[in-house]
Amino acid sequence: MTTAHTRPVGIDIQESDDNRALVDAIALDNPEMTVRHLPGLMKLSAPGRIEINRETIEDRLGREWETGEFQLAIVTYTGNFAEWDDDQIIVAWDH
Repeated sequence: MTTAHTRPVGIDIQESDDNRALVDAIALDNPEMTVRHLPGLMKLSAPGRIEINRETIEDRLGREWETGEFQLAIVTYTGNFAEWDDDQIIVAWDH
C-alpha cells in the first residue's frame, strides 16, 4: 500500500541552462529524487515530497533567485504545492 509519505510526487521542468542548474540544486536537497532527461524536458520524481530551497538554488546559480521564478520552469507536476513562500517550495501530497 502506498501512503502519502511514499506516494511519488513529480515535477516536469523545461530544459535550459538555468533550469539544469536549478535541477542540480533541487537534487542536492532531495537525495532520493530521480531525474529523467527527455528531449527538452527533465522529469523529477521522489517518494513523498520534493523540497526546493531558495538558498541552495542561489548557491548553484550564483545569483539571487526568487521562488516565483519557478513558475517559468514548470511544465507540469504531480502532487500538491504544500508550501510556497519566499524561501522554500514543497511538493507533497496532502492526504
